Amino acid sequence: MKYCIAFLFIGIILVSCQETTEVSSINPMNWEHRIVVQKPSDTLVSGSTYLSVYSQIYSETEKRIHDLTATVSIRNTSRSDTIYIEKAEYFNTKGHFIRNYFKNTIYIAPMETVEIVIDQRDDKGGTGSNFVFDWNIKPNTNEPYFESVMISTYGQQGLSFTSQGKRIK
Repeated sequence: MKYCIAFLFIGIILVSCQETTEVSSINPMNWEHRIVVQKPSDTLVSGSTYLSVYSQIYSETEKRIHDLTATVSIRNTSRSDTIYIEKAEYFNTKGHFIRNYFKNTIYIAPMETVEIVIDQRDDKGGTGSNFVFDWNIKPNTNEPYFESVMISTYGQQGLSFTSQGKRIK
């Protein structure tokens, strides 16, 4: 009996000491090496882009929902100029703010792609989640391109589709 209690006690300690993992790639270490210390002194053109993202989608009826993994791509299509992303704000279906993915302006080098991954278990966004990105570019530079790819597989069934950003300002 003493051994059973000892094993139970050790098991409880081991389970309680396990690290929990974040749901979605909101680790600030992903963005720290991209923080802009000083923007160029040139006059920058600013804009905002809306991007729809689905962390869930209906199947058969409105009562059956599939969770999805979403990859949000932020692409710099310029061959020569860096772009600057001020905010990546994530909102749920009802328009409520969920999170901003970085606190400081980040840069994206020419022809580079930066990604945000929303894990399949992260259902905070719901069936109509979206992003608003605020950005800055040098005059006569290509605007950043925003795209999301949603995917899920259940058994032999697979779902995947994309969404493109739309400039709103």
